[in-house]
Amino acid sequence: MYDRIKGFRDFYPGEMAARREAIDTLEDTARGYGFREIGTPALERAELWTDKSGDDIVDELYSFEDRGGRHVTLTPELTPTVARMVVAKQQELSKPIKWVSTRPFWRYEQVQQGRQREFYQTNVDIFGSSEPDADAEILAWAADALTNLGLTGEHFEFRISHRDILGGVLESYDDDIDTEAAIRAVDKSDKLSTAEYHDLLIGAGLSADQAVEFDDLIADGDLEAVESFAANERVTDAVDNLQNVLEAAEDFGAREYCTISLETARGLDYYTGVVFECFDSTGEVSRSIFGGGRYDDLIESFGGQSTPAVGVAPGHATLSLLCQRAGVWPEETVTTDYYVLQVGDTRPEAARIARDLRERGHVVETDVAGRSFGSQLNYADSINAETVVIAGEQDLANDEVTIKDMNSGDQTQVPVDDFPGDLEQPTFDDLA
Repeated sequence: MYDRIKGFRDFYPGEMAARREAIDTLEDTARGYGFREIGTPALERAELWTDKSGDDIVDELYSFEDRGGRHVTLTPELTPTVARMVVAKQQELSKPIKWVSTRPFWRYEQVQQGRQREFYQTNVDIFGSSEPDADAEILAWAADALTNLGLTGEHFEFRISHRDILGGVLESYDDDIDTEAAIRAVDKSDKLSTAEYHDLLIGAGLSADQAVEFDDLIADGDLEAVESFAANERVTDAVDNLQNVLEAAEDFGAREYCTISLETARGLDYYTGVVFECFDSTGEVSRSIFGGGRYDDLIESFGGQSTPAVGVAPGHATLSLLCQRAGVWPEETVTTDYYVLQVGDTRPEAARIARDLRERGHVVETDVAGRSFGSQLNYADSINAETVVIAGEQDLANDEVTIKDMNSGDQTQVPVDDFPGDLEQPTFDDLA
């Protein structure tokens, strides 16, 4: 007996049916906004990550040396991959570039609630626009995707900030401060005690008093107070940009879900502007559902032309936790429109009926195991068949088939040549 590897999941048909419905909702919503689907490789050169984050990140990767001597890794996230793709065909691609992709990723990290070592995300990105409208469209897509899943503003909120507000406030101190380290500390703050958080800020170069002052300032989320405190152009421009994004989000129908939260920082260093995270409004799901933001410098850092970019990546595991908590996760069950039941030597006619129903777009099963009448009927019930078409030798001798409604148990006979006839989805109610 072989055990499943820790951090990897199996999805049986019922679970997969629910996941497929959710994925289709995310992707259909993206298509409505004009996002085009792309496909990306499972394997990339590890340098895509080590060149930006250092060799220490290798501990978090499923990386190895392939037979060609290349240092490669299973892809841990999509953003560097799409950056590489944009650079490769930058001159050929119409701007703005709007892409969507659903796929698995792999990270060697601690398994916990909503986090596995193999995980699935739907990534939605816009390249080539620095306008606040692009940020707002990402927020609007995320809001529409969640509400299309059945969620409401009572179930989730977007906590939104701007990286340059934090960076500009930190710059306003005269001391030599490691801004990126301080921002990473802010990103971890909700998982730490106050003392641990302040120690990280002190380690980034703030004094103990400054750490307390900085913590209090951003915790209040008062943009006017922050702008007055910093008194520099970087913060002023960032506040203006954040407000412009929120104004656009109002027009796009997403503002009601947004709360200004300057403690929202996003830990990845490539973020440059507006950032946001989605949270369960009740706090029952203890971690961020997903996040996104602007990363205007990444394409250029990969050797391309300067190209502004903004995106978001809902993780399916945390999203399912939110939907389950709210009671809107799709039912984890398989459904079947028709089961064509064979009794005796009736395969030719049963197969014809099954083909005719499938041509109308229905889910149809028929016997492929030579089972008895009772076994076939039990199987039809187990796959939640709505209608059973019984093609028995006696039925066909009378030029009939029997149509059975599985919910009520009612059944009727109809001429075999008239089934399915001109009806797109014939049921017992149509034929009785």
